[in-house]
Amino acid sequence: MKIREITECIEAFAPLALQESYDNAGLIVGRSDDELKGGVLLAVDVTEEIIQEAIDTGCGMIITHHPIIFHPLKRLNSASVVERCVESAIKHDIALYACHTNLDSVKNGMSWRLGGMLGLENMQILEQISENSGFGVVGTLASPMDTADFFALLKDRLSCSVIRHSQVVKSKIERVALCTGAGASLIGAAADAACDAYVTADLKYNDFYLPDGEFVICDVGHFESEFCAVDILFEILSNLSKKNSNFALHKSACLKNPVHYYL
Repeated sequence: MKIREITECIEAFAPLALQESYDNAGLIVGRSDDELKGGVLLAVDVTEEIIQEAIDTGCGMIITHHPIIFHPLKRLNSASVVERCVESAIKHDIALYACHTNLDSVKNGMSWRLGGMLGLENMQILEQISENSGFGVVGTLASPMDTADFFALLKDRLSCSVIRHSQVVKSKIERVALCTGAGASLIGAAADAACDAYVTADLKYNDFYLPDGEFVICDVGHFESEFCAVDILFEILSNLSKKNSNFALHKSACLKNPVHYYL
């Protein structure tokens, strides 16, 4: 199987044309016409541990949500983790591919999956880009929940150690907006959607003032909101795995949140 067959399968679901201008999704290391050597490893990020896992499991390709190269590299001399990962991938003939903001914005992509994990119904795109793409979703819970119970739901479904949140100005949560990853830019859209809670990550201090008493903002953490990417990618590629007995698909056993908390 050629690497092109794998990337085309992903891009049929999440076209590269949907990625943001600042992004670097797509095939980062490797050639489309090369034959895949071994299996495919799925992860959130490319790390040195993930590279070693691919080597140990005989995977010739790593597919992640986040691109390992986000800013141009001026040299390759092992001075940084990014350089070492790229060097090791090239040395061991491992292709690196990222499905990032195109997976974020496509309908039924990242935010849709997170909404499903929280039990949201009647979901719609929060910030529309085109008919079938946009960032975030807004939907409703099957029935209103006490705010404390909603926080507990977030911790349980997303395996959160902690949740940062704004002032609790709603005793009940029913209408929920959310955006996986760093979603501060959609706070205004959440307000326009008349939600009771907005769930996202990577918020700054002043962001917690922006609801101005209208709804509750919940910061669940970047990794916590995006580890669902592995399941989405696994489902996209599962048909290839079924049709090709030599195509092995693996979810990484080394998925780790780089952010730690002292509790």
